[in-house]
Amino acid sequence: MPQSKLSHLNQRGEAHMVDVSDKDSSTRIATAQAHISITADTLALIADDKMPKGDVFATARIAGIQAAKKCSDLIPLCHPLALSKVSIDIDPQPENNTVLITATCKLKGLTGVEMEALCAASVTALTLYDMCKAVDKSMIIGDIKLLQKTGGKSGDWVHPDSAQTSIKT
Repeated sequence: MPQSKLSHLNQRGEAHMVDVSDKDSSTRIATAQAHISITADTLALIADDKMPKGDVFATARIAGIQAAKKCSDLIPLCHPLALSKVSIDIDPQPENNTVLITATCKLKGLTGVEMEALCAASVTALTLYDMCKAVDKSMIIGDIKLLQKTGGKSGDWVHPDSAQTSIKT
């Protein structure tokens, strides 16, 4: 199978930001996910609002939203985007000592929001770790992935392992 041309390299092989000005504007939505393994005791402290640094989930949610908004400052060659929506769902799952983080980003624009959703999910997990590390350094962040995306020239896509069937708008 022939290798496709990399869009972030110019004819001399130098990195550059892709010109999206000729693309059609469309509604674009992306949802990403991360998991964090955490002890039952730490989950209980979060639930009882007894963590030394304060409200863990509220702080992590705000950090995730900020990460989506600042994605182009963090990831080289990403376009700065005018996001119309960022939502962060944090779902503690005490039955398996994990927290599931789901981040959804939306806009009407010329390029996708996959990186923004992935940044949001990742930074939410990192902030959760930071808020809890004083009582639990054994946490493990993992399974960061794009669940699905809609819009744009390439159309809709759903992760093959995803149980989720539709993107929230």
